[in-house]
Parts: sequence; structure tokens; C-alpha cells
Amino acid sequence: MNIHLPRADVAEQTLAIIDEFKGLEGPLLPILHALQDEFGYVPQESMPVIARELNLSRAEVYGVVTFYHDFREHPAGRHVLKLCRAEACQSMGGDRLADRAKALLGIDFHETTPDGEVTLEPVYCLGLCSCSPSAMLDGEVHGRLDDAALEALVEEVRR
Repeated sequence: MNIHLPRADVAEQTLAIIDEFKGLEGPLLPILHALQDEFGYVPQESMPVIARELNLSRAEVYGVVTFYHDFREHPAGRHVLKLCRAEACQSMGGDRLADRAKALLGIDFHETTPDGEVTLEPVYCLGLCSCSPSAMLDGEVHGRLDDAALEALVEEVRR
């Protein structure tokens, strides 16, 4: 869910999520996942609150958020198209398909179309190596993509 709340509300909800997971061993990842589930991304305003409450530096929190590709720093579009960038998919034409997806959508990886409909993200292995190249559209995996299949996916999200 992508929602925009005033900063005070973000901090308040962040504290509630931290309280829920703070007792776990290694609570940072569960907290970040819960924040992303709540807001659709990890708000910048949440990072200093997490750092303070977990006795971490802001750099440590930011480093974890930026290390894992599943965490977003900005709200995603209504649809998320993830293209596999792992070796098997690259060897089966993944680079060409990525270029084609970028051209069809008019955006690069980590960007959202101006109408807010589609976010294009790279992902490093969907576990479909034998069906490469592959993609995931709104949580549904698609294998053995070719130009026609990719164009059908893009057309589906552009309706």
C-alpha cells in the first residue's frame, strides 16, 4: 500500500512497528519489511527513528535499506515489473529484454512511469533459471520471455 502521511504520523507508525519487533533477535530486517508493507516503501523519516530505537547509526540502517533490492526508498507505481538480471537470464537475452522494457515504458530501472502506473526494478534471480529469461509482474512470475511476451506484459499493465 502506498500512502502519504504527515511526518509525525510516519514517526508514530514507525515507533509502533519498532515496538512490535524490537524484542526479536536481529529486529532490523523484520522492522524494515513491516514498514515497507505498511507504506509501500521505507520512508526517509523512519530511518533516524529506527537508528535511535535500535542503537544503530543512521548509516547502518541506510546501508541495510540500500543493500537489499526489495526495499524501496520511494513509493512504487501501481504495478511493479521486476526483470531478472542474474547470469542465466542475461545469457538468454535478458539484457536485450531489459533494454526493450525500458524503451516500452520510457523509464530506467528504479523508476516509475510519469503516470505512476509502473515501476521497473531489477531482481537478482527469481529461481526460474531453467525458464530464463524471466520476470515478475505484481508478484506473478513469467518465464521464457521473448519480445512478444514482454510486450504483452507491458501492454497488460498499461491498460
